[in-house]
Amino acid sequence: MLDAWNATLLTGLSARSPIGGLAEVRDLWREHQRRGIVENLPSCRPFVVSGLSHGLALIADLYAQAETPVVVPDPFWGNYRQAFAIRRGARLVPAASYAGGDFDPEGIARAVETLSRDRAGQAVIVILNFPSNPGGYSPTGEERERLLGSLVAVAVATPGRPLVVVCDDAYAGLVFEPEIPRRSLFWDLVARRPEAPNLLPIKIDGATKEFSFFGGRIGFVTFPCEPGSKAADALEAQLDRHARAGVGPPSAVSQGVLLQALRDRDIGARIEAIRAVLEARNRVLREALAGVDPTLIRSFPFNSGCFALVEIPAALGLSADTVRRHLVEAESVGLIAIEPRLLRIAHCSVTAEAIPELVRRVERGIAFLLRP
Repeated sequence: MLDAWNATLLTGLSARSPIGGLAEVRDLWREHQRRGIVENLPSCRPFVVSGLSHGLALIADLYAQAETPVVVPDPFWGNYRQAFAIRRGARLVPAASYAGGDFDPEGIARAVETLSRDRAGQAVIVILNFPSNPGGYSPTGEERERLLGSLVAVAVATPGRPLVVVCDDAYAGLVFEPEIPRRSLFWDLVARRPEAPNLLPIKIDGATKEFSFFGGRIGFVTFPCEPGSKAADALEAQLDRHARAGVGPPSAVSQGVLLQALRDRDIGARIEAIRAVLEARNRVLREALAGVDPTLIRSFPFNSGCFALVEIPAALGLSADTVRRHLVEAESVGLIAIEPRLLRIAHCSVTAEAIPELVRRVERGIAFLLRP
């Protein structure tokens, strides 16, 4: 006799998922999202998408047109450009994430303030990504308040202009310091909406990183309205139309696997075990980078997620790609280059024991390139 696991998988193999996802997956993911969230903060039934990139593309379909400004933290994940600029013709507006080597919580709002106010009613899209890719950073409690306050203030200052804030929560929960809040900024923005009704937060999250289900390609899009409300129904109809015209319904098999995880009472402990592994790697990487020669490489702050950013000092005259290529060829080290002088280290892909050697090779490779 088939057990429940196999029965669910066979059902997924033989049945087509509805556009928007299986009902139980949507309901259980909503429960997962709302752990510890007060009841008076509204959220719709999450709409299932084929990965978080698909979710971003659907939001671009809904809100981005030619020249719509999209304010992105700089440096940023390249798929923001693909989803909004290449697909829809929107205009990316980079906002510096760091000032003087530290996180800058008001940088996003300042970038919004620079935009022209001539086109009344034109939406401005803002992307928040915490824990961040490529930076591996989540704001402290004080920094969150400054970030939120600045966004609300800029929305209040332009009441006729929708401010669509997309919370890219791909790495939700992967926070490694007890004083850093784990809660998505989506909920804080929803709580502030009475001050700025033109502020529309949207949450994009998924099982890819939260459940380490990298091959599943299951993401979710959530709006700040109650399930079954007119707003929720209208937004879901729009998402349905765009999803149907593109990749179609999400994988029923992947949803079946995720459904088993969501039903598992021990899933929280399993997620915590993975988070603890990444926390240990994060700590070892910070210790290793603290010992490098600052004239060769400098680290930006990182406290969460899967990555860390390091900078090659301008005085060295080396580009990020020059260093990247040398590290691959001479040191068997693969990093992502972000021009002009940044390198992304993915500690999620390296054991804790190997991280000190990784850092030594990066330092040695840069020193070699400086030889006369």
